[in-house]
Amino acid sequence: MLLVVLLLVSCGQSKDGKTTGSQRMTTEVLLKTTPVKNQGHSELCWDYAMLATIETEHLMQGDSVNLSPDYVARRLLEEEGNRLFLTHTGRISLRGTAPMLIHLIETYGLTHYDAFHGSDDTDYDVICRKISPLAHGSRSLEEFQQDLSALLDNTINAITPRVYMFGAVYTPLEFAHSVCRDDEYMAYTSFTHHPFGEAFPLEVPDNRYYDKFMNVPIDTLMNIIINNVRHGHPVCWEGDISEEGFSFERGTAVLDKPLEKDVQQERQREFESHKTTDDHCMEIVGIAHDGRGRKYFIMKNSWGTGNPYHGFMYVSFDYARLKTIGIVARRQ
Repeated sequence: MLLVVLLLVSCGQSKDGKTTGSQRMTTEVLLKTTPVKNQGHSELCWDYAMLATIETEHLMQGDSVNLSPDYVARRLLEEEGNRLFLTHTGRISLRGTAPMLIHLIETYGLTHYDAFHGSDDTDYDVICRKISPLAHGSRSLEEFQQDLSALLDNTINAITPRVYMFGAVYTPLEFAHSVCRDDEYMAYTSFTHHPFGEAFPLEVPDNRYYDKFMNVPIDTLMNIIINNVRHGHPVCWEGDISEEGFSFERGTAVLDKPLEKDVQQERQREFESHKTTDDHCMEIVGIAHDGRGRKYFIMKNSWGTGNPYHGFMYVSFDYARLKTIGIVARRQ
């Protein structure tokens, strides 16, 4: 278990641009991470956050690995394009949940960041819009796949059949299996419309592969996060960021109201009324407390480094207790 005690003092800004004042944060645990990346205007937070979780797991074991979100995005665009050509229904979407990343790399493989990444101006929204007319205008699947491949080569990067790492040569599938087994992680959630102790396909729009999340009481879910982080294992977090208390500009997420005594019931009510929605994914890499003793999770975001904590967020335990949709943690 890595115990790093640091004192971070920051002066953030609120949404109206006014200075919020200094806030002292004492870091109790901080895991190793790769550099903060920027997903731009894409819907790929689940991709970035789950890969970041895998990266930290390896870094904590002494391995060095920096994985490519753009490779996963390209493979998903190919899958989405084929579906659209064959069915002519729906639209191209890059939305997903963290467990979806495991399925994709199990199917298509993976590569490291230096071998495959898009440019800073890669615009996935534009790419998605360009695929639809290709799918509707092509005369055959082969013709469409050739046109799609050319589009993705030009706008993201070209796929290479081999991955070179530390003198070893892998196929993308071999490389994916070397960094993540399909049974290595487990998804958890906490809602009362299903029995605790059973797994169910979580009913959120982005759960497109109908992945099952193990349902546990909220105190159990919080302890899973805390125990994993304190023992050197990162956790991938999915939750709601629509609250006024969530501010990337300040680098913090806090509730603007006290939790009710029955937090489990409050969570359920806010989920059923769509006040808690599956908005965003981040990687939990640490635990901290402020000067008043309030606890926070340190989360690595994927919106670049332009906030007081260089791209990281301090999310209060109370915020996570109420607004967590689900987590993915290393299977113990």
